[in-house]
Amino acid sequence: MKTILVTGGAGFIGSHFVRGLRDTDVDAGVTVLDKLTYAGNLANLEGVRHTFVHGDICDADLLREVVPGHDLVVNFAAESHVDRSIEGAAEFVRTNVLGTQTLLQACLDAGVPKVVQVSTDEVYGSIEVGSWDESAPLRPRSPYAAAKAGGDLIARSYAITYGLDVSITRCGNNYGPRQFPEKIIPLFITNLLRGRKVPLYGDGGHVRDWIHVEDHCAGIRLVADVGQPGEVYHIAGTAELTNKELTARLLEACGRGWDLVEHVEDRKGHDRRYSLDDGRLRALGYDPAIGFERGLRNTVQWYADNREWWAGL
Repeated sequence: MKTILVTGGAGFIGSHFVRGLRDTDVDAGVTVLDKLTYAGNLANLEGVRHTFVHGDICDADLLREVVPGHDLVVNFAAESHVDRSIEGAAEFVRTNVLGTQTLLQACLDAGVPKVVQVSTDEVYGSIEVGSWDESAPLRPRSPYAAAKAGGDLIARSYAITYGLDVSITRCGNNYGPRQFPEKIIPLFITNLLRGRKVPLYGDGGHVRDWIHVEDHCAGIRLVADVGQPGEVYHIAGTAELTNKELTARLLEACGRGWDLVEHVEDRKGHDRRYSLDDGRLRALGYDPAIGFERGLRNTVQWYADNREWWAGL
């Protein structure tokens, strides 16, 4: 029986990945390791067969107990909110760099056959036109992005220096059910559903490429199956929108007007635009299945139907 360890598996993307294993690896044994910070929620895993371990990927002693015996390790564990990294960078460096190295060393020591390091397009900085391919230089502009870039470089070094079979995925902005309401889509939805104002940074012209979390997880599963050691694979979105355009769609979906939009001072070092070229992954058969209009509509409906999940957060 295949055994899979998912670190950060109680978080937004990690829990969707675990849920997806019910359909793709129905007989697999799944272990979830999660520190259960503010963004980790065991309710995300309700009804899913798994073994849960409460712990930190920086804990080398714990990893020596947990990692051995797994055929695949997928690392979602990360501090991930840019605003929080600006307020305090140390925890981001600790988890995203040191934690990644500690986990990779445990995988190397245990002889894990395959590892996937889940990362972000933000490691590249900002791009005015065109799209990054996997050979683009890393030019992170926030402590969060810099810490993720550090973890990616550590992963690549373990592939080259030690021969660990670790691949890296980089993705655009995710959305979908069960996302902690600090990111723009769940924050705006939950505020608008309650008739509260939403904060729009600067002129609202910052551009992001949006992907449904289930499509992201499908791309990760493909990389886990056929990704090459030390290689990077982009998982691009299906809709490129300015934040103002996104706000308009959320207002319409929630039945609210622009009177609830409050323009606020722009974030420090705010990247203007992200865009990924995912031709490498599409050549392997990747094809996102959830269009943005349907995905956003279903996401709004999920938050409307599941107020008990987010009301107390």
